[in-house]
Amino acid sequence: MPDAFGPVLFSVCGLSILGAVVALISMRKTWEEYGKSSRLVMDRDLPHGPAMNSSAALLERDTEIRELLEARNLRRQRRGEPPIDVEQELTRLTAPQIDAELRGEIRDLVIARNHRRVRAGKPPLDVEAEVERQITSLRGL
Repeated sequence: MPDAFGPVLFSVCGLSILGAVVALISMRKTWEEYGKSSRLVMDRDLPHGPAMNSSAALLERDTEIRELLEARNLRRQRRGEPPIDVEQELTRLTAPQIDAELRGEIRDLVIARNHRRVRAGKPPLDVEAEVERQITSLRGL
């Protein structure tokens, strides 16, 4: 009986390794999909809060920025510096940045609008004045 211990041990280990390899190959799809199914995702991994560009997200963003600006004002006052206008700074920080590419897109839209106005028998708009008006309305001024 002691002579059978070695071969039995090696055969059991070999079969278990072979079974593990077969299981790994057959379960590959499960591991690839792990975390994609809501059933397997923990609650802390689920997205919380409003959608990225929704009005609720923008309101939450503005509220947090306002709180940070108010805290910065308190620090400025403690240092003896004059406080800044929180609402004006919030407007400045959250205003869209108008670069040359965006300005060009706005100009293209104004030109296209002018072509439609001319076809409809209306007088065309001054392109540069309309571009500036559009940019001013984007900035919220």
